[in-house]
Amino acid sequence: MTNAPTSPAPRPAPQPRSAFRAFRSISTRWADNDVYGHVNNVVYYSWFDTAVNAHLIEQGVLDIHAGETIGLVIETQCNYFAPLAFPQTVEAGIRVARLGSSSVRYEVGLFAQGEALCAAAGHFVHVYVDRTTRRPVPVPEGLRTVLQALVVSG
Repeated sequence: MTNAPTSPAPRPAPQPRSAFRAFRSISTRWADNDVYGHVNNVVYYSWFDTAVNAHLIEQGVLDIHAGETIGLVIETQCNYFAPLAFPQTVEAGIRVARLGSSSVRYEVGLFAQGEALCAAAGHFVHVYVDRTTRRPVPVPEGLRTVLQALVVSG
């Protein structure tokens, strides 16, 4: 038996704004830039958290201080297409690619203000757990309703 060479997976491409369901503006900070003159890659992950969690808080379905259910990140990934740098405003588009019984796959596109295609795109998966026991629980109904408005198909 021989191992036939396999083609590498196609590189993801930047996506348009229309691929996302909700947006949040985020100001870059002086400290976000690295020595190469653009935002350091680790900052993008904080923007993912900021965009999604702020949306959930504003929708009244996430209480970070006293809620019984919390989301724990179990997977995250990002692809970079164009640099972002201070001083720019970033517009984070969010959507839900998969809504399971206790988990959610959020996808985020980071756009330079006014640009048609994202400069970076990634995802993270939250598993919703009981705050005290840290055991998985069903996504609460109010949260599920908000998340369903963010779902994209395909």
